[in-house]
Amino acid sequence: MNDKHSRRRGMVRASAQGFTLVEVLLVLIILVIIGSIVVPNLFGVKDKADIDAAKAQVNSMSTVMDIYRLDMNKYPATLKDLNDAPTDSAVADKWNGPYLKSALKPDPWSNEYQYASPGKKNTSSYDLWSNGPDGQSGTDDDIGNWEK
Repeated sequence: MNDKHSRRRGMVRASAQGFTLVEVLLVLIILVIIGSIVVPNLFGVKDKADIDAAKAQVNSMSTVMDIYRLDMNKYPATLKDLNDAPTDSAVADKWNGPYLKSALKPDPWSNEYQYASPGKKNTSSYDLWSNGPDGQSGTDDDIGNWEK
């Protein structure tokens, strides 16, 4: 009876010892494979989200520019004019700003938005753009209020 009891106790100990090295390595390999698939896809999602955010900000600011033009009969000379009242008393009474709720925020890559009036691409109005992910103006990744 003692032999039978001690054998069972030995089986319990053997099965309760844990995972084998092969099992642990197999799990690690599976985790590495899953990580190598998921992580690059997450970076692509963030890049797309940043581009979409910049497009939305440019579109939103374009609407604000149009409202400014309706009030002042011209587009602002600089982006700061959207929140700074004109000092010229002849046009100050037309100004219904500030046109932005807060100071103009940088684009998703922490660069200032660019503005030109009249624009090079929109010669009858203005160009408003982000330099895009590369931070360089005039490259293919610029995000602006013009058709590509």
